[in-house]
Amino acid sequence: MDLQGLKLAVVGATGAVGQETLRLIEDRYPQHTNLKLLASKRSAGRKINVNGATFTVSEATEDSFDDVDIAFISVSTEASLHFGPIAAAAGAMVIDDSSAFRMDPKVPLVVPEVNGDDLAWHDGIVSIPNCSTTPLVMVAHPLRQASPIRRILADTYQSVSGAGGAAMNELRDQTRTVMHGGPAEPQAQPQAIAFNVFPHIDGFTATGYTREEEKMINESRKILHEPEMAVSATCVRVPVFVSHCVAAHLEFDQPVSPGEARELLNGMPGVTVQDDPAQGVYPTPVEAAGRDDVFVGRIRQDASHPNGLAMWVVTDNLVKGAALNALQIAEHAVERGEVHGLR
Repeated sequence: MDLQGLKLAVVGATGAVGQETLRLIEDRYPQHTNLKLLASKRSAGRKINVNGATFTVSEATEDSFDDVDIAFISVSTEASLHFGPIAAAAGAMVIDDSSAFRMDPKVPLVVPEVNGDDLAWHDGIVSIPNCSTTPLVMVAHPLRQASPIRRILADTYQSVSGAGGAAMNELRDQTRTVMHGGPAEPQAQPQAIAFNVFPHIDGFTATGYTREEEKMINESRKILHEPEMAVSATCVRVPVFVSHCVAAHLEFDQPVSPGEARELLNGMPGVTVQDDPAQGVYPTPVEAAGRDDVFVGRIRQDASHPNGLAMWVVTDNLVKGAALNALQIAEHAVERGEVHGLR
């Protein structure tokens, strides 16, 4: 069973993730036009073509969800907190892309290939992880079949699209300015991004970690059902338009060889191994952009620990990091009979 015939609402339809959601609907369901496109008052009235039909974007209101089966929400945390419960109360299954509900113990946080069974206990709202968490758990999950994971260290290299369209425009504009000898003046981001990197994604907390880093720590534990797992992260913004990268170091109870890791990762749905460094084969953000999978390479024993592995992980943060994961949750929920209106 798929989403064909269901009424789908896309809230935040004019944003980067909303636009990717519509592209994926066209790709996966080329006949689907039973859609409702919603956004803020500022974006209402815009025309968007999907599968040959022209839709007018409407302002999201409390009455927008009465006829909706599944609502994909990709807006601010504040807006999600407002509209998510309203849509669920109207009978829609809500799949939310913000951090609003991720750590709510009553809301499943789902990557279908990892913990799709958690959909069994949703009560109208399902959350998707942060776009840097998803690729990390996608590679951790198959590897823990070989040996339990004791510790994860993750250093990210995150593209500007993770901060939205304004940040993408800022990278483009700053690059032109700097190339012509002008100053890079940040507005959408905390520091200049052209020809620069900075370890500052979201705000800092009293722990010294950023909220982005704490999301990776706490979300990974929740998705993997390992509340005591040792996880640490440093999240860095880099001057790349699309795709997030993670340098991941995993420590296991027992040694796991690189060969065994490659075999397990090759068998994981949604993961593609690209690992022949001598031939220049390893994942890059440019090659991952626009593609569905999580790509992993540079798989090697961690030189600092006999039970450790190091690897390089890349995925398009707008695709599997956001829109595709949401669509896969919807598809999995329909298949399981977990969409409330279809039970």
